[in-house]
Amino acid sequence: MARSGRRASERVVTESPGVRRLLIGAAMVFLTLFLFAPLAAVFVNAFRAGAGAYAAAVADPGTREAIGLTLLVAAIVVPLNLVFGLAAAWLIAKFSFRGKGAMVTLIDLPFSISPVIAGLVFVLLFGRQGTLGPWLLERGVQIVFAVPGIVLATLFVTLPFVAREVLAQMQTQGSEEEEAALTLGAGGWRMFWSITLPKVRWSLLYGIVLCNARAMGEFGAVSVVSGLIRGETITVPLQVEILYNEYQFVAAFAVASLLTLLALLTLAARRFVEARSAR
Repeated sequence: MARSGRRASERVVTESPGVRRLLIGAAMVFLTLFLFAPLAAVFVNAFRAGAGAYAAAVADPGTREAIGLTLLVAAIVVPLNLVFGLAAAWLIAKFSFRGKGAMVTLIDLPFSISPVIAGLVFVLLFGRQGTLGPWLLERGVQIVFAVPGIVLATLFVTLPFVAREVLAQMQTQGSEEEEAALTLGAGGWRMFWSITLPKVRWSLLYGIVLCNARAMGEFGAVSVVSGLIRGETITVPLQVEILYNEYQFVAAFAVASLLTLLALLTLAARRFVEARSAR
């Protein structure tokens, strides 16, 4: 059996150069058509009218307000996901309790639900004609078509990122070190800060990077709950759509290039975290 396994691996390694070149060429053609060309088109169209027009589009008051709101939402959502992700992963990985499987399923739920449907659920719950909307409005609290609705929708779609990354790492490492610390008299908090958290720091950072990128680039759920109110509920992805629909193509691509740069920075940060984690 072992000899046959070695032969199979040798056949894979010693594949003919022609086949390797064909596969690499096909992969490069696919990446060029569906990844590199669209990315290049964004920047080409963004600078089509010159650097001055690009700077003017980025410095436009509406764009600056959209950038500010996007940063605000990310600044709220990412720390909340950090706290929830750590707590949920620690609970699931280190303890046995009734409903554990259901909790894992609920964490994965945003992956299987369309963001537009998620936004619609919040409208049905907190809108003026929704279940809780009239009661909240009587008390001066507005969720939908306001910043709180955008935060809730973004929080929902980004919920699994930190929790899933940290949970996978915790389950892989096991709990032997924590059990040893408990036998030596370490308390729960000291064990968490001294043993558990250092072991998952890179997966935690990886989840934060992905969560931040998704929070700043979310479109579907935010477009439903925002109401597209200029100067109040417009994020960067929504600003791109508005500019494009108004035939301000250069400005739309200029603002879209900001999201593209964010995606590239996210990939670079992801590679950095993966390399450090591998070490």
